[in-house]
Amino acid sequence: MPIKNILVVEDSATDRQFLTELLAKNGYHVTTAQNAAEAVSKAKEQRPDLVLMDVVMPGDSGFQATRTLSKDEATKKIPIIICSSKAQETDKAWGIKQGARDYVVKPVKGPELLAKISALG
Repeated sequence: MPIKNILVVEDSATDRQFLTELLAKNGYHVTTAQNAAEAVSKAKEQRPDLVLMDVVMPGDSGFQATRTLSKDEATKKIPIIICSSKAQETDKAWGIKQGARDYVVKPVKGPELLAKISALG
């Protein structure tokens, strides 16, 4: 199924703006969430084709939100790409173990992220 609607979960206004503009310029419809609780709620309500998930946020982490979404019947088929400044191999492995399909280290490089998105679609 082609990816058209993307939920960007990011507490940094700067990063959220960068990702929104990058994706919109490339033909994607973007909605945003600023924390894990909002992300889970919007994912259940809107059923996006993809979630881009930050890890370090106030409240629950992106790892916890990824685990919640990947275990819920309503959202478990939605692919998640984690976009995080946590760059250790153990962080990447943990993100995948929580249910993420891929992992991108910040600062996000547009071409790399777009290639990963089109590989999923």
